[in-house]
Amino acid sequence: MRAILLILIVVVLAVLIGIGTGFLDVSQTRPAQVPNVDATRGGVTASGGQTPAFDIETGSVAVGTTRANVVVPTVQVRPPDDQANAQANAAQ
Repeated sequence: MRAILLILIVVVLAVLIGIGTGFLDVSQTRPAQVPNVDATRGGVTASGGQTPAFDIETGSVAVGTTRANVVVPTVQVRPPDDQANAQANAAQ
């Protein structure tokens, strides 16, 4: 139950952030109408009514590639000349 509630909160926050940043544009195209309800001794009947309709436009994200020159450092590994140099460097 807590997991479902947490997921719903995250979805609502994502929609609010999308609308606030302009990534989502929601506009109502058809209003809602309440159905006619008649109550008689024989029971209750409902007729008509209409659900609202919305038009949702989303932003777009473009992904592409570009050529770039990247400077890569060079690494030089120099082995010690002899065993004496290695011991002298280790002593320091």
